[in-house]
Amino acid sequence: MRFNIKIPKHLKTAYNKELKYYRLYLDNKQYRKAWRHLERSHIIGQSFPIEHTYSHWLMLKLGLTQKNTKEVLGQLLRLAIGGWKSFINYVPIGNTGGANVPPLKCIPIPDDIKSLF
Repeated sequence: MRFNIKIPKHLKTAYNKELKYYRLYLDNKQYRKAWRHLERSHIIGQSFPIEHTYSHWLMLKLGLTQKNTKEVLGQLLRLAIGGWKSFINYVPIGNTGGANVPPLKCIPIPDDIKSLF
């Protein structure tokens, strides 16, 4: 079994780029675009406990901002289990992390993100 603790530098760079776009769109109240970049950060960071958990934390905060009960409850569940699943490298590849997607469903990874792996 391989334990994931630290995200590789090239993935961390891509992860941070997605969070930069998330913040840009959030500041401009373009919530759909902001959410898209949170999903992309989740895909990139989901195999690493810190980044995975942080993506879900931001999703929870955005859900609270939008008063989206389904998203808030979904993110609370994911925050409870997501980080340790990353640690043991047992994550549903490509899952975007939102409450609109079953937590264990694998999803095809966008090509530009797939090339990072």
